[in-house]
Amino acid sequence: SLVIRGEKDEHAVLCSKDKTYDMKIADTSNMLLFVPGCKTPEELNADVASCNIIHSQIASFSKNYWELRRCRPKLKKLRKLLMEDPYEGPDSRKDQTSTFSKYTTEDLLSLIQASEEEILHQLQVMDACKIEGYWRVLDFDYEMKLLNHVTQLIDSESWPLSKVPLCACLEELGSLEPREMIEHILVSYGRKYVDDGEVFFEMREDKICRAVAQMLLQNAVKFNLSEFEEVWQQSVPEGMTTRLDQLKGLALVDKSSRPETIFLLKVEDLPEDNQERFNSLFGIRQKWTEVDITPYIQDLCAEKQTVGTLLTKYARSSMLNGVKVYNSRRPIS
Repeated sequence: SLVIRGEKDEHAVLCSKDKTYDMKIADTSNMLLFVPGCKTPEELNADVASCNIIHSQIASFSKNYWELRRCRPKLKKLRKLLMEDPYEGPDSRKDQTSTFSKYTTEDLLSLIQASEEEILHQLQVMDACKIEGYWRVLDFDYEMKLLNHVTQLIDSESWPLSKVPLCACLEELGSLEPREMIEHILVSYGRKYVDDGEVFFEMREDKICRAVAQMLLQNAVKFNLSEFEEVWQQSVPEGMTTRLDQLKGLALVDKSSRPETIFLLKVEDLPEDNQERFNSLFGIRQKWTEVDITPYIQDLCAEKQTVGTLLTKYARSSMLNGVKVYNSRRPIS
């Protein structure tokens, strides 16, 4: 089945179960006739002797049709809606008095211009969870509190990071936080597997290091890079190693400043439209290397499109100290 999605102020899109298409009216020089009960040649009797001329009534005609072109799902609105009222835990007064709407899967399907599979995949990417039948994202501070409980327990029990038992975590931490929240944080930051009938999690080093970095960077405009790297390594659970490539699409290093600095720049905070995204990026930094800009435009790539194609269309290349850099094709106000 196909469904047209979009509110009155949005350009309509057509969605199948797993894909989203832009809709555009196209003209045709061949008039299209609508004939009730019309049969194609394949449906007619092959016996030539039985062929008769049939007089048909034409019900309607058209000189245009809808042309469909595969497009990226419009998911920015999904994050915006869920971030209106992030979940701060069962004891939060804000949650009990909140006037913001909460959204079921059906609500999101009627509001978001994307297919069902694309919406459900994005909810998984955002680590959203269902609470009392509504989709919610965790408040970042509450998420870090839950993660801290889990990592401290792993440390105190001397469990290997590759084998964290679900049952033991729920038993030990169930008195501090809801058991479903403990399990949700393990699912978000670990890979679930079963060994000898018991459920274990292998903790994902890159994701945990990235979350700790976000926690450190969110309260600073800019951070001295060498100081940040030192504090970051000290802040992650023992046995984990921090690397700057874990921060792609989350933070940006400014190598032109002395000393070098790092600051928070999240890809999900940037505009969804291609031209607006490039305008925003070139407003932040005049010249970008391909390595630096790639994490911030990768999600804009349509089917069979590469980062190189996007850069050719929206940026101009030049050489700076022997390195290829990209700047805006148009003046940035």
